[in-house]
Amino acid sequence: MFVLSVLLLIAAVVLFLVGRGRTAGSWKLGAALSAVAGVLAGVFSCVHVVSAYEVGVPVTFGRVGSPLTSGVQVTSPFTDVTSFSTRPVDLDLNDKDVVEVRSSQGGVLYADVTIKWSVVPGKAVALYRLAGSEDGIQERLVLPDSREIIRNVFAKHTSEEGYASAREQIGSEIAGLVKARLAPRGIDVTAVNLRNVRPSDRLQDQIDKKIQQEQATERAREAARTAKAEAERKRIEAEGIARANKIIQQSLSDKVLYNQCLEAYKEAAKANPVYAVPCGTDSGGTPVIVNSGKN
Repeated sequence: MFVLSVLLLIAAVVLFLVGRGRTAGSWKLGAALSAVAGVLAGVFSCVHVVSAYEVGVPVTFGRVGSPLTSGVQVTSPFTDVTSFSTRPVDLDLNDKDVVEVRSSQGGVLYADVTIKWSVVPGKAVALYRLAGSEDGIQERLVLPDSREIIRNVFAKHTSEEGYASAREQIGSEIAGLVKARLAPRGIDVTAVNLRNVRPSDRLQDQIDKKIQQEQATERAREAARTAKAEAERKRIEAEGIARANKIIQQSLSDKVLYNQCLEAYKEAAKANPVYAVPCGTDSGGTPVIVNSGKN
């Protein structure tokens, strides 16, 4: 814009000099219009508009100035302004940019992570010196530091913790470390989302084999527990029978047996009036002849 202003002013001077010796007023009018256009172009070259949610870093002859806030800013016509967005920017690490990590056991995992970051307006000048542009900030600062932290955190956990039991803890740890690393540089990390963690094909095969082994071991343990319980049941049953037989053996005497014999044949006498009762109190067991027809 400033170069255009200079060219228009030169054209105005040339038209004025050419038209000065002539009676036609068109030359003077053209000179006047060129002069006005040159002045306006010069004014616009000294004005820079910083959009909302942006911060500008002015550079004049290689010297970096103070950051420019949103709005109309008056600068030198020789000043080049680099703008940085202060809105959160999403850095998606997935698909071809997925982070390959290794667990403490050496298993390979693939982590899908989204990092939301934004430029702190007061640190825009420092970020300009470090990276030069908004894309440079992401490529030179956010991306490599985040990848390094993600790999270091996963390296402290087992494969199973990485893809299952400790995912939430790992995500929180990564978020805290990324924020702590980038905050001093003027990068505000608003969120770190560990969206998905999947094992490599080789690790998945190892996981499947381990699950099958654990299932087989559990089945064997269950069979052993069942056999042990059945053996215990039989032992308890046998002990109960043995105790009952011992009690019966101790409680039976000759008189008790004789009395039971009489009770049995009393019942039989109702159907058989005369019968022999083979009961006796002596060792020979002398039979007793009973005629139930007589008193």
